[in-house]
Amino acid sequence: MHTRTLTEQKIDVAHLATGMYVHRLDRDWLGTPFSLEGFYIRSPEDIQTIRKICDYVVIDLKRSNLNFIVGKYHEKPPEEKLKVREYFNTVTISEELPNAKIAHENATSLTRTIISDIRAGKKLNLDDVRSAVEPVVQSVLRNADAFFWISNLRKRDAYQYSHAINCSLLAVALGRHMGFAESVLMDLATGGLLLDVGKYELPQDLLDNPDPLSKTEMVLVRRHVAFSMHILESSGVHNLDIISMIRTHHERFDGNGYPSHLIRNQIPLFGRMAGIIDSYDAMTSNRPYRKAMSPHKALQEIYRQRNVLYQGDIVEQFMQCLSVYPTGSLVELNSGEVAIVMAQNHARRLRPRVMLLTTADKKLKDSFTEVDLFMHALHDDQQSHLEIIGTVENGTYGIDPTELYLSPVT
Repeated sequence: MHTRTLTEQKIDVAHLATGMYVHRLDRDWLGTPFSLEGFYIRSPEDIQTIRKICDYVVIDLKRSNLNFIVGKYHEKPPEEKLKVREYFNTVTISEELPNAKIAHENATSLTRTIISDIRAGKKLNLDDVRSAVEPVVQSVLRNADAFFWISNLRKRDAYQYSHAINCSLLAVALGRHMGFAESVLMDLATGGLLLDVGKYELPQDLLDNPDPLSKTEMVLVRRHVAFSMHILESSGVHNLDIISMIRTHHERFDGNGYPSHLIRNQIPLFGRMAGIIDSYDAMTSNRPYRKAMSPHKALQEIYRQRNVLYQGDIVEQFMQCLSVYPTGSLVELNSGEVAIVMAQNHARRLRPRVMLLTTADKKLKDSFTEVDLFMHALHDDQQSHLEIIGTVENGTYGIDPTELYLSPVT
């Protein structure tokens, strides 16, 4: 991991604080309340004014007075959040797989306990939450592909369990991609795990209902956000980033979300991120009323809703994070073979490392072989290049990766 501090830093308006020196806006200065091209943020009122007219600003770190503590919960000084971090895999996917497997099993067990406690009317055990998410964060920091591999290739538990763990994973992976500090990744992982904690107070038959919800049922389901807030408050959760992430993950960029119909930058950054994460995992999961989409199709659907339901900049970051063909996706090659994506080549996103599962006539191979499509393109002549021509839905040609024993060897 490398860290570099910039003189000028683009910052989302959700992270503004007094003492910062605003060097540029995301719009023309003309018509704004600010008469000079550059000013200090001197009050919370200044922050509110900026948030009403901008999505982001550029601050000058050298001129900013950042020697203060923000808010009553004593968050880290803003300069810690403004450092750009570049994370690199420190181990191979095969080296990380045992740790990722243990982390996933640990998170699953603790999530079961957390859900059981909430349903029994007990307080949220914060030690269990931290014990569940910390190994996930550490695994993703070492090698993000390994945990995605484990998560996608194991048979899914009940939706509530798998959704909680997957949202936690996706939040960490997106935060890692965006260069957030490790402490921030822990907040994202925690918020992801607890996104729907209020749903555990709803009747299970309502959550499992395969039919369209009535208006009354929809109102009840949407109350889970208020239930979540009560659970967090009564359990002593005071982290504002986690609270706002959970409270706003159903808000939408165009204002058509709930519960408060917030719009654009009125939604905190973590809430905007969580809206995409929550939707993606819901789309790629089997539900009582529909089958799961392929990861590739789910990304396409989210992309179509950029700057409508979801902020376009974050959608693009999410797609870069997961890549065109996310780890665990079934794909078809120009050779006719079906493969599963094992790991990403971030320099060449259309050429990930894959494991070949079938022959050209779609018969399952006796043994599975790994191919790095990027390296293959470098070393073979143009006519023999292997490349992905499309995605394959789980179950097509009788292939279900969760039924196969798949383990990377390199």
